[in-house]
Amino acid sequence: MVSSKADTKGPHAVKDTLPNKTVLRALAGEVQSVPPIWMMRQAGRYLPDYRATRAQAGDFLSLCYNSDLAAEVTLQPIRRYGFDAAILFADILLIPDALGADLWFVTGEGPRLSTIETMADVEALKPAGDIHEHLAPIYETVRILSRELPQETTLIGFAGAPWTVATYMIAGRGTPDQGPAHGLRETEPAIFEALMERLTRATIEYLSAQITAGAEVVKLFDSWAGSLKGEAFQRYALAPARQIIEELKSRHPEIPIIAFPREAGDGYIGFAKATGADCVALDNSVSAEWAAKNVQVDGCVQGNLASSHMVTGGQALVDETRQIVEAFREGPHIFNLGHGITPDADPENVQLMIDTVRSIAPAESVA
Repeated sequence: MVSSKADTKGPHAVKDTLPNKTVLRALAGEVQSVPPIWMMRQAGRYLPDYRATRAQAGDFLSLCYNSDLAAEVTLQPIRRYGFDAAILFADILLIPDALGADLWFVTGEGPRLSTIETMADVEALKPAGDIHEHLAPIYETVRILSRELPQETTLIGFAGAPWTVATYMIAGRGTPDQGPAHGLRETEPAIFEALMERLTRATIEYLSAQITAGAEVVKLFDSWAGSLKGEAFQRYALAPARQIIEELKSRHPEIPIIAFPREAGDGYIGFAKATGADCVALDNSVSAEWAAKNVQVDGCVQGNLASSHMVTGGQALVDETRQIVEAFREGPHIFNLGHGITPDADPENVQLMIDTVRSIAPAESVA
């Protein structure tokens, strides 16, 4: 059952011509008694079939750039769980790789990159428009998925937001506090802003090409937005998101966009209106009740079950899942985790989460 509130809630009026894809309907502002569900990192190391395919590819980057195998791992959780959306299997650091940075992954430790320290380092990067040949295998993965996914499954493309990608490029790796990036933006603002502009333009090009290849939704992951405070958040998280979204909307007016400024706190308030995003994804540092009052009033929200429940399972998983569904019931909502699923998660807990969402919502649906 669909709530009559669908005519008034959300950023758009719901159109009868929308396809029968629940994620797209939620992004258009429709209130659904059963929220659509997908999961960040749903293709990943917690699944034995993923691990087997990655071993076949040889290493992580080879898997990202092997279109057939990347499509296969994207499809695996759809076959197993029947999620309402599939998210392209790739990595947020493929843009710096395409721009000419050195990128490699250290087993058990994560990514390593050549560092950006000077204006010459920024100027040595390729122009944003020159990334497509390098990223052609990613676009081919999107094309394969657009053919192979079930008709009811929405295909989501994505990219890392400029600030988050910049933190890795400046430090040469992930850091707990993004200190090197904060240091560069404070002491060498011209270098920092030149890098941000290069990344912003490249992100627009990358996401636009994904859409052209067949992505029906794109998501902008700003995983380290929460370390930006005050004016810095406005300048380096919100403003680039607005620029990216405005340009994508001008090229692809019908494509919905999800923004995820993780751990933004009060910065979530008004983020959709300020950037033009069709949906704001939420981490689990904010409660669903708070977000319903302060964020969902502007349209669709996505989230926000703690990913730790995928490890621990049990009644706590069921109870919090129910609580989130209930809190967001009055507006458009896509059920998801507040962060990506971790490698130590139990696949059976994923099924429990899905079963809980899909079994409780109809019985308690809005009138």
